[in-house]
Amino acid sequence: MNELRILEDFEKKLIPHAPEKSSVRPEIIGYGEISTIFKIDSIKGYAFKRLPLFKKRENALRYEENYKKYCEFLRKAGLTLPEDKTIIIDIKRTPISFYIAQKELPSNSIGNKLIFNIDVEKIKILFSRIIKEIKKVWEFNKDNAGSVELSIDGQLSNWALVGEKLFFIDTSTPLFRLEGKEQLDPEPLLKSAPGFLKWILKLFFLEDVMNRYYDERLVYIDFAANLYKEQKAELIPMTLKIINKNLSEGLKRIEIEEVDKYYKEDKMIWTLFLSFRKFDRFIKTKILRKRYEFILPGKIKR
Repeated sequence: MNELRILEDFEKKLIPHAPEKSSVRPEIIGYGEISTIFKIDSIKGYAFKRLPLFKKRENALRYEENYKKYCEFLRKAGLTLPEDKTIIIDIKRTPISFYIAQKELPSNSIGNKLIFNIDVEKIKILFSRIIKEIKKVWEFNKDNAGSVELSIDGQLSNWALVGEKLFFIDTSTPLFRLEGKEQLDPEPLLKSAPGFLKWILKLFFLEDVMNRYYDERLVYIDFAANLYKEQKAELIPMTLKIINKNLSEGLKRIEIEEVDKYYKEDKMIWTLFLSFRKFDRFIKTKILRKRYEFILPGKIKR
């Protein structure tokens, strides 16, 4: 059975609101703010993200094309990405899903897990390497000003250190601009939100989230602030020293007060977003008796 047939069978048998009850169970290995990362027993050596966002196959194909372009640009900027595959699953009576399969990396190599198993000096080296990798994006943008502009979500959980090789692993949201025009259609991303929230998200949330990853200072602030979520706040002062040493010329140094303010606002946004998604899941599955298409995380420690 090839990968397409395996994933088609998986999609048919998946119960997204209760994946543990599915006849073909995914092994959940991580959660993003929107999507879930999991493994499937019958496809060894790969980790998957599932994006059930599309009404039409042509929209999924466009997303796939942008995803591949984004990965290509990141590699041109000098970042190292895992080996990957993309598969579109189109089954009657369900949204068209876009699966990203990345070559599985050791779980203890992922940045937010790794920092609990190495000493402070090694963490300092790791963070210095990550910040220098992120800076490659801004150098690429400067070299390609007016033609290509890349974004990056550089938080710690999006990096993996395997041996001496540092991988960037969060490529599923292909945010980039060509000739100043955003290439990602935000409408599919709104499908993960409850219907009653979509107009609010469209007005306020999407613009903020989509733009922040094009801003060098905000990407670094996000990296530092994420250490609160990872229960490693004591590393923030050291992290800011590394960041401020590597800031592009002309940018104002980042102070810890900015990081604190950013984290409080970000925590509120994502906590509310997840709460509303869980409420929406309850309405769809318990009241309307419909299928809810997204695999949501449990309680996230922030």
